[in-house]
Amino acid sequence: MAASRPSRSVSARDISIGCERLDGAGSWDTLEWTKIEPVTRSVSHANFEFLLEAERVLDEGHGVVLVNTDEAGTLFVTNFRLLFLSDGTRNIVPLGTIPLATIEKFNKMVVKIQSTSRNTNKSSSRRLLQIIGKDMRIIVFCFRPRTKQRRAIFDALSRCTKPERIWDLYAFTCGPSKFCNLSPKVRLLNEYFRLLGKGFHHASMRMIEDGSFTMSNDSWRISDINFNYSLCQSYPFALLVPKSVSDDEIIQASNFRARSRVPAVSWCNPETGAVLARSSQPLVGIMNTRSTADEKLVAALCAQLSDEKDSRRKLYIADARPRKNALANGAMGGGSESSSNYFQSEIVFFGIDNIHAMRESFARFRDYLDTHGAASSDGMSSFLRHGGWTWGGGNLSSMSASVSTLGDSGWLIHVQSVLAGSAWIAARVALESAAVLVHCSDGWDRTSQLVSLANLMLDPYYRTFTGFQALVEKDWLAFGHPFSDRVGMPSISGSSFELSRNASSTGSFSSSPLRQSSGSSQASNSSHAQNNYSPIFLQWVDCVSQLLRIYPFAFEFSSNFLVDFLDCVLSCRFGNFLCNRKVVESVFNPFLPGAVCLFLLSFHFTRSLDL
Repeated sequence: MAASRPSRSVSARDISIGCERLDGAGSWDTLEWTKIEPVTRSVSHANFEFLLEAERVLDEGHGVVLVNTDEAGTLFVTNFRLLFLSDGTRNIVPLGTIPLATIEKFNKMVVKIQSTSRNTNKSSSRRLLQIIGKDMRIIVFCFRPRTKQRRAIFDALSRCTKPERIWDLYAFTCGPSKFCNLSPKVRLLNEYFRLLGKGFHHASMRMIEDGSFTMSNDSWRISDINFNYSLCQSYPFALLVPKSVSDDEIIQASNFRARSRVPAVSWCNPETGAVLARSSQPLVGIMNTRSTADEKLVAALCAQLSDEKDSRRKLYIADARPRKNALANGAMGGGSESSSNYFQSEIVFFGIDNIHAMRESFARFRDYLDTHGAASSDGMSSFLRHGGWTWGGGNLSSMSASVSTLGDSGWLIHVQSVLAGSAWIAARVALESAAVLVHCSDGWDRTSQLVSLANLMLDPYYRTFTGFQALVEKDWLAFGHPFSDRVGMPSISGSSFELSRNASSTGSFSSSPLRQSSGSSQASNSSHAQNNYSPIFLQWVDCVSQLLRIYPFAFEFSSNFLVDFLDCVLSCRFGNFLCNRKVVESVFNPFLPGAVCLFLLSFHFTRSLDL
């Protein structure tokens, strides 16, 4: 990420608890643990000003050392986060504080340390608790011996970090938000109105209820074909489609796209007619099947050029996958389009790897940052402890020795591929006034990355606080990026009915998983959830941060906003990012907490700018 957490704590010592330093390397293992006095004072949790609304302490450990920074303090497990409070400053240490939902895994470790005294050959052991976060953090705490505090903290984390039901998340405990905010459906329609050049109209719930939102311009219209999510459960209730294509033709075309995710408009220029659309892969299979309805729908994206009556605009079909992967999908019923079937088209493959490759790359990248970052988990390998200029958390003079490790992670190559693909798409739309259709396999991972980044490059509105919220809600939330799977959250369950990602489909399609809508008939299990975890959205935020570093004055917000925004996403404190599909969010809307993550952050940062 371009921006690190600005408030990370530096090393501090709490003299009041009697910690003494021995002569040594200046690292955490030289603490004389036997001289730490037990903390026996009683603490009133109700008086803790740092607790959020409805947040309560479940367990705590005193005299704990945050190994990353050599800082002693008190470790709390609440119903929302693991919180480290410095004994010296009585302030929260950001590096040692992580929401429970952000914890990927944790484990206990014992490290034996040889005594430095010349008079004894005895060795002592350090009882450690390692926390690995989804936000690239690796945190290590050290506990006093013979106190059983580590076991208590470990047991509390075991109970709270992997809830069986989504209802057990803190977001449902804190209750509805006090901030007034429009419905996501209303905000989506307002964005559609803006794209159609009808921004003077304002959507409302009454407009949605009576169906009067189906407006249009000369080329595009808002369709209510998916109003009840009967066409596609992972698509929004309203779709922006070519005006020349009827709803019946859209239904026919949906049978030719994986999970019924038909080509739909993500962004259009009302002046030039250039358009950016998205979909899932076509179901051509090994028999190279064709669909007249799908070909007509895609061709309708290529309206005539405004200045040339007899000339149609160029159509680019951007397949985010490597070519060999797209061909391999043909054996399972999927595949890619043929330019001979789509008039005046060009097929381009971007070669971006799948979610599994991104997950593995992310793990290697996190190990690199832990070794060379500003506060590494071993407490002593950080280059910053020896001073010097820094870059990305490490010492610039020492970076050459480790740059191969950074390259081996592959993370920056993946980020470069996504950015390059997005820039290519934006260039075709802006410079050629072309029509570009983007898809991968399912159309909700790599497609969301490419389309939303291209939107960000094409439209300066999306680089404002309000526009960024509209962009995320449109291309990530409304178009069904499976946040619950990718972030590793439990599915919505525990009621009289089940609405997990693997619930039975309402569609009447073939038994092929590619023809099913976003619900599959297979039973869910923990290995399935683990296999589908991938930092796709985090990678997209990283791409945005790279653009922000290059063009800082093109954005209304800063990298600090992106860091806080990503924290909100991973923490599951808000209701925006808890579900896989819009149909689930729609059914459970009365129970969801105030889904105002972006609104709240925008309000906070705009106020800070005004001040």
